[in-house]
Amino acid sequence: MTGLGAAARTFVFPGGYDEVDAHYRDRGWTDGLPIVPPTAAAVGEFLRWTDRDAREVIGVLPPRQGEATVDRIAANAVMAGCRPEYLPVILAAIEALADPLFNLDSIQATTHPVAPLLIVNGPIAREIGLNAGYNAFGQGVRANLTIGRAVRLVLMNVGGGLPGEGDLATQGSPAKIASCVAENEADNPWEPLHVEHGLPRDVSTVTVMGCEGPHNIQDHYSNTGIGVLSTIAGAMGQAGSNNLLGAGWPLLSLGPEHAATIARDGFTKRQVKEFLFEHARFPLARLGPEYRRYQIERRGARDAPDTMLPIVRAPEDISIIVVGGAGKHSCWQPTFGDGTRPVRRIIARRDGTPLASVRDLSPR
Repeated sequence: MTGLGAAARTFVFPGGYDEVDAHYRDRGWTDGLPIVPPTAAAVGEFLRWTDRDAREVIGVLPPRQGEATVDRIAANAVMAGCRPEYLPVILAAIEALADPLFNLDSIQATTHPVAPLLIVNGPIAREIGLNAGYNAFGQGVRANLTIGRAVRLVLMNVGGGLPGEGDLATQGSPAKIASCVAENEADNPWEPLHVEHGLPRDVSTVTVMGCEGPHNIQDHYSNTGIGVLSTIAGAMGQAGSNNLLGAGWPLLSLGPEHAATIARDGFTKRQVKEFLFEHARFPLARLGPEYRRYQIERRGARDAPDTMLPIVRAPEDISIIVVGGAGKHSCWQPTFGDGTRPVRRIIARRDGTPLASVRDLSPR
């Protein structure tokens, strides 16, 4: 069995499954759900799906400043119920989370209910069966749930983000259990997220964003792009988000039907962002006196009855993906504000060569 304390170690455990599960739970090594015991054999099988050394440090994770080595990440992936071939995706995600631009130190410790959202693009997302369609943010698909859970377990067991200790979220969110999705590239009328940022379509990536859980936006009545976008702008321009407090990089996850309507009327993705920048705003006059004073004194808002406050500093700060199945629903995910930025990593070999398939690293 593999221990997950400050120094990972292997030990012999004499009990059965219930005793193992209780042992890990009693030491704070679980997320509250039952785990798959990370036996030496199981962890070893996962390590066969990477060309990295087991003791290689993928990242140093706050607040504990724990070293996320490949074998520790693999042990947590076993516990989460992952399949071994998911490991290259998880390694790329942990590497992205450790990037200073993501600001994991603040994400782990804040009272805000922010959670790392993993967005997987490219052929590997389809190869391992990640859900990009119906119920993509919900239950039902092993890859989405267990990859997201594995990342959370690493943040707890290696990084020390334990509820009430390293993690001080006031209320938390179900997104803090598991938050992983693939973009629905087949039904995307524009370029997918990784292609928008200059990568070839056949390269697979993981993008991490510090997001709240999805906020639904329904519009069953608009049949024009401008109509759908007006509803979306109204939903995004609200008072309680960190993005109104301090800008940042929010995410709009368009359902395929809404995306198709918007694109049919000639909107490019860039034009969608420009529309939302101009219209997803909140009236300064509707804020309470203290919050209004903050916006004027700290953010330079014009003290006038017609001032409308933006949620981003520029159109390009809004990220847009297409995800989900049929239905006139989309969602937006406010972020931690300007305290975090999206970070992207290619799913790759140790030398940085993009993986065309996880099978390229599969055991022979």
